[in-house]
Amino acid sequence: MPAAGRGPAWTRRRLLAAAGLGVLAGCGGRLTGSPGSTGEAARLTARPQPGVPATPPAPGTQPLDLGVERPPLLHVPPAADGGLPLVVALHGAGGDAEAGVGILGGLADERGLLVLAPSSRGSTWDAVTGGHGEDAALLDRALARVFSTVPVDPARVAVAGFSDGASYALGLGLANGDLFGEVVAFSPGSVAGSSREGRPAVFVSHGDADDVLPVERTSRRIVPVLREDGYDVTYRRFAGGHTVPPGVAREAVDRIVR
Repeated sequence: MPAAGRGPAWTRRRLLAAAGLGVLAGCGGRLTGSPGSTGEAARLTARPQPGVPATPPAPGTQPLDLGVERPPLLHVPPAADGGLPLVVALHGAGGDAEAGVGILGGLADERGLLVLAPSSRGSTWDAVTGGHGEDAALLDRALARVFSTVPVDPARVAVAGFSDGASYALGLGLANGDLFGEVVAFSPGSVAGSSREGRPAVFVSHGDADDVLPVERTSRRIVPVLREDGYDVTYRRFAGGHTVPPGVAREAVDRIVR
């Protein structure tokens, strides 16, 4: 898989600067949020609904009409049948919803996984550089639409992301652990948010030769602190750069659909 999320609006220097946001606080090592992030804005209200018809929409990828430019995409796997697992997939900086759908490659179809992929309103997710706002609000609306029209298994709802999307996934996932049972962060730079709710399982991967978000400054710090805070964290450090190896993606999907 190519190194997604490295659009022209984000130079290597800006990405490295973003990696310093919200990772550690002082010498105590506890996780904090990005500047300006608020717990209330990070909380999502949409939840899976009972009584949704057991037949999901037709297979394929379709935009959700929410009256915005760059609408979220919903990917429905073939042969889908009631009680589906769902992953919110978050693209890297400079990416879009299509890049989010592509994070897991063809594994969603293979494993019968619904994928909801929003696009950030700006060049990257709001909480990575400031505070939760439009991006979280739009995701909440998109989830409400999906939960009201598609039979989703409430025990198998996850959030995943790559690069800046991984930072955003960590922030949203930890703030909404009563919704997301699994949080997947492929090469994160930070934890974008400070709110905490529930105890989701966390999966983190990072390449030891990552020259965009160097592992020593990011996951090497993030993972121990999450564990100290009581989270169940699986960490996969692999030989490679700023990417998602197929084997790592497969392990993450296996955790979501199990």
